[in-house]
Amino acid sequence: MEVIFASQNPNKIKEVKAILASLPVNIVSLHDLNFDEELEETGSTFQENAFLKAKFIYERYQRPVFADDSGLIIPALGGQPGVHSARYSGLHGDYQSNNSLVLEKMKDVTDRRAYFLTVICYFDSKGMVHYFQGRLDGAIAMAPSGTNGFGYDPLFYLPALDKTLGQTPETKKNELSHRYRALREFTDFLKKEVI
Repeated sequence: MEVIFASQNPNKIKEVKAILASLPVNIVSLHDLNFDEELEETGSTFQENAFLKAKFIYERYQRPVFADDSGLIIPALGGQPGVHSARYSGLHGDYQSNNSLVLEKMKDVTDRRAYFLTVICYFDSKGMVHYFQGRLDGAIAMAPSGTNGFGYDPLFYLPALDKTLGQTPETKKNELSHRYRALREFTDFLKKEVI
């Protein structure tokens, strides 16, 4: 079975392929399809953004496709950066600037609880839509630490491990991340319904 992953983020593609490696599913990226258009992310929720991306690619290729939208939610900042996580500082994918802005806004905040959320939208071969979700709870560190992962990983502290995701080896991160949890729901669905 072949499924398109509607993402242009090479870090996400690598992570997803690693997590789904044990399935008898061929994950095709947008890069594999020579697709280089901008995908719409104008929704006000992660679910809306995942839907918009998956729908666009499904309508274009008429093949099973999934898309995710993920972000960091900090309750003390009113849920920011939320759906704007990738472009929080104004530039899409500027991880260092995004992390700096979070630290600046959190400098006098004592409630440092935060969580990552991933929502996956899957269009099956008949165009039916299915959603899957994963969440990882933690806190915002006082300073970035570690070079593993991407995005907010150096700031996201996991009390149970006493380290940030940026300090966590990739294989361990792939076993506990918000994206892993959403993908686990998705793979359980695929195993029962499709494969």
